Amino acid sequence: MPGDGLLRLRIVLVQGVAASGGRVTADQRSYGRLVVVPAHEHPLDVARLKAYRIFQNHPEDDVLACDTVVIIDGEILGKPRDEKEAFQMLKKLSGKKHIVLSGYTFINRNREINRTVRTEVYFRALDDNLILRYIKTGSPLDKAGAYGIQDDFALVERIVGSYDNVMGFPSEDIAKHCF
Repeated sequence: MPGDGLLRLRIVLVQGVAASGGRVTADQRSYGRLVVVPAHEHPLDVARLKAYRIFQNHPEDDVLACDTVVIIDGEILGKPRDEKEAFQMLKKLSGKKHIVLSGYTFINRNREINRTVRTEVYFRALDDNLILRYIKTGSPLDKAGAYGIQDDFALVERIVGSYDNVMGFPSEDIAKHCF
């Protein structure tokens, strides 16, 4: 079965959290450089930095790191800082198409795989009351673009591409190319 490798993998890093439970900070500052990359390269660059940082300390392990962003009109929407920013992001996405990009790096002693997965997401037109009710759940505050496709709020009209990618972890692509 193609996904069996995922079950056997000892994941050292998922969403920036080390297996030990400690928070991992692997941003451009930790490498002593400031990098400006085009929006479409950003998630892969961040995933690569996370993976390299962990691999330095765990060279015998398989390391998988992933980063996901929402891009609309060339602007990267990461996780909102607060409810006000979440509201602004959701208003910006309302009734429009945007792109979800996840970059991932898989690295071990024998190989390195770097890939980006793209999904088009079409949002429904959202009224302010729906947005405010959704924000009050707290769910938008820890998600790129201030939404989770898996949440029960019918924000998304349709997608073209991977549902798992929109959730932040393109498992089908990872299983196909890494295992």
